[in-house]
Parts: sequence; C-alpha cells; structure tokens
Amino acid sequence: MTETQEVDLFVIGGGINGVGIARDAAGRGLSVALCEKDDLAEGTSSRSGKLVHGGLRYLEYFEFSLVRKALIEREVLLRNAPHIIWPMRFVLPHSRNDRPAWLVRLGLFLYDYLGGRARLPGTRVLDLGRAPEGQAIQDMYRKGFEYSDCWVDDARLVVLNAMDAAERGATILTRAPCVSARREQGKWHVTTRNSVTGEIRNFEARVLVNAAGPWVRDVITNVAASSSRRNVRLVKGSHIIVPKFWRGEQAYLVQNHDKRVIFVNPYEGDKALIGTTDIAHDGPADAVAAEEAEITYLLDVVNRYFKEQLSRDDVLAVYSGVRALFDDGKGNPSAVTRDYVLDLDDSDNVPLLNIFGGKITTYRELAEKALHRLDKTALRIGGDWTADAPLPGGDMDGADFDLFVNRAKGDFPWLPRPLLLHYARLYGTRMHRLIGAAGSVDGLGRHFGGLLYEAEARYLHREEWAQTAEDVLWRRTKHQLHLTGGEQREFARWFEGMAGRALPEHARAGSPDAA
Repeated sequence: MTETQEVDLFVIGGGINGVGIARDAAGRGLSVALCEKDDLAEGTSSRSGKLVHGGLRYLEYFEFSLVRKALIEREVLLRNAPHIIWPMRFVLPHSRNDRPAWLVRLGLFLYDYLGGRARLPGTRVLDLGRAPEGQAIQDMYRKGFEYSDCWVDDARLVVLNAMDAAERGATILTRAPCVSARREQGKWHVTTRNSVTGEIRNFEARVLVNAAGPWVRDVITNVAASSSRRNVRLVKGSHIIVPKFWRGEQAYLVQNHDKRVIFVNPYEGDKALIGTTDIAHDGPADAVAAEEAEITYLLDVVNRYFKEQLSRDDVLAVYSGVRALFDDGKGNPSAVTRDYVLDLDDSDNVPLLNIFGGKITTYRELAEKALHRLDKTALRIGGDWTADAPLPGGDMDGADFDLFVNRAKGDFPWLPRPLLLHYARLYGTRMHRLIGAAGSVDGLGRHFGGLLYEAEARYLHREEWAQTAEDVLWRRTKHQLHLTGGEQREFARWFEGMAGRALPEHARAGSPDAA
C-alpha cells in the first residue's frame, strides 16, 4: 500500500508562482509539497522576455498600481538575486509618427518615481546623432530617451526558488502531474504519478494551491472537480534570437506603427533577443509555436529603426510561450491586465486557492499575498520574511556582483575568466559546490564544447532536478546556443548514460525551435 504524506499545503505547478508560494510557505514553518507535470519552468516561466521590470507600457492603460508594485519588487529582487538579476539601460528612439514626446517623457517621469527607485539610475534624454547609443539607429530618429530596468534569467529564478523551498523542507516533484485531488474528511487527498517511472505518491493536505498557469482551468475542472467564475485568457508571445548587431551593453525599446513596443536586448554576450508578440491563443497551451508571420513582424519592427537590416536568415532560434492572463474582459490582448487575482474556494472548509494571471516581476509579492489570504482559512502562518532573504547563491554579504567575481577569482585563480563569469552569473556563491575539490580545468571533467564541463552537468542533475539534456542545455543554462548540433547530441548521449536512463519521448522537455 502506498504511504500517504501529510502536508499543510500542496501546490500544483512548478512555474514561478508555484515555486514562489512553496518557498514562502516553507519558510513560515509550514509543511509543503509541490508537483509539476513537466520540468520546472518548462512552460511560461522560461519563455518570457527575461526582464524584471515595472512595465512601462502598462502606464498607458492606467495600471498605476501594478506598475508601482512591480517597480518596488524590482528593487527587492535585484537585492536578493544579484547573480541572475542585473541592471540594464534601455534606449527608446522617438518617432514623431507614434506616441508624442511629451507623453513618453511623462510616462518615464512616473516610471522613475512611482516605485521609490533607489538603486537604479534615472531617465535621461539622448541626442541620438551624437550619443554612442544612437550609432546603430537610423538617422531619421534624432531624439531618444534612456531609462533603467533589470534583466533576469527567468528559468533560473524558478529553479532557485524551488531549491530554497526544498532546503526549507518542501517536497518538490518534477515530471509528476497531479492526477486527482478530492475533498474528503476535511482535507485534500492528492495523488501524483511520475510520467517517467510511473511512481504514485499520495498526499493529504489542509490546503490546495492551483498555480498551474495556462492549465489553471484544467486543474479546477478536471483534477479538483471544483468550479470558479473566473477565467484566464491565453496570449502567445514569441521571441527570436539573432546575432547582436550593435555595440554597447544597452538594450532598446522600439515602438511599432500599431503602438506595440518591442524589446531588443543583448543576450548571451554575442546575441540579441527580440520580442515579444501578443496574439490570442485559442488552442491547447502545450501546442504553441512561433508563426512565420510573427517572425516577420519582429524583423520588420527592428528594420524600421536600425541601420543594419535583418533578414530571415539571421534568425538563429525562436521560442514561443503562452501567458495565462486574468480575463478582465478587454478585447485587445495587449490591454489585458498583467496583474493577478487570488480566487479562494473554501467549500466544506477545505480551501482551494486558484491563481489567475501574474507576472515574473511580482511573483514574490503574489506569494506573500497568497499566504496572507490562506491565513484566514485553515492555516496559521508566521510573519513575512522573503523581502530580505537572498535566493540560493545571492548571499554575497553586501558585495556587488563585480566585487564577488574578484573574490571568486582569488579562490579559483586557475579558472579562465569566461568560465568564472559563467559560474558566477548562474550559481553565485553556490559555484563553490559545483567546482568542489577541482584545482584545475581538467578537474572539472569532460569538456563538451563552449563552457560546458562535466562538473556542471553533474551538479545540475544532483541538486537542480535536471533529468534530460534539454533541462541542462536550455533551462538551467543556455549552453544550447553555444554548442554545435554534434556537440549537443554527444552531450545528450553522455547525460542519459550518467543519469542512468533515457527518458521516453513524451517526457522529454522542450527547447527553442531551430531557425
């Protein structure tokens, strides 16, 4: 007979909201279990624009509360995860055919002061004809603005929250969909089944949290046999990756004729990430891919502003994700709110909390508010704690990232600087666990190409739930963008042997589509 594990809180969904709630709850002393049907962050949370930002364009829809909340959280996250989140300056070339300059200036003024900006530099006006940041911009755009936001490694943000939750006692199950959840005798009786091994796990929980993102309605209806008047709208966002075509570390925000704004961000050193589109998605959340029309749209926007003209042949890879936005009745997908709604079904005094909407930047605040909501039901929770708690690897003792790197260079003088920066950026202070007793590059084990060595792959398998080559190459890292096809295949063969089994095709994780 399968043993039943008793927990205070059971979370369905291993995206950013699910792991954020699991971490917060575990840190308050609650017993927690979380299941994810695929890999951590395999869905929406690894297919974002990689930004921690207030959402400058949301001001146009009068979402002042959301922008203020996001700007405050931007500072919190930057402080607690300086290895995977860092400041970035964005250049916004102004076109007379789009938003008037006074409106842009007003929006940037509000953006600077709504959230009590403390760590990031403010807005400035640029003469694009003279400023270095304008050298890549077509001559017809003479005026621009520059403002601050932050970059984030979105998938690693998810994994680090899951790691912290596990280290505080939470049970984290990947590739283990919830196959049933029923109210019985004052508790939730939850069953998961591992899609690789077939292992069945049973849980009894006082509270069930549905953080399934695009699958939130499926969990409500088909898993928990519950109901809710609220709904989500699925909106597809696609990105393209091309070689970087400008000098400098700045990013760009350009406005298209249809008033949409597109980010053009430096990515992985020598590449650029361009996106995103906003298209209503009516099909299954699992079946999403960038259409050629979306790729053309993004290329056309870039070519409108930049001197170097991109073609379809420049596209190295594309990826697409579905955002599950709270359905507020707005017709235009771009106008649908990015804020979240916490929907509590307390039938029979056995609570089910459904999470509708949300965005990466506000995940920590969402988790905090979710626990506050549950404090009024079956749970009695401790005080708030995550605002001042570094994520794994982010505990740099007040040092900024550059100072941390200099210290790490003293600890590992034999590490080539590109490899040192790679480990520091992805793992922060945890890089010592990855490197272990190695005293030379040879001590890191087999080299698979680029910056990928055996020690990193073993660490990810051992400590970060990586079960496939794709988990390593695309979500835990971005090595896939720097290895040849042959190197990727060789690594996959080695990894499956090291992990002890080859996963069936239906359990393999996704990765960006080849161009």
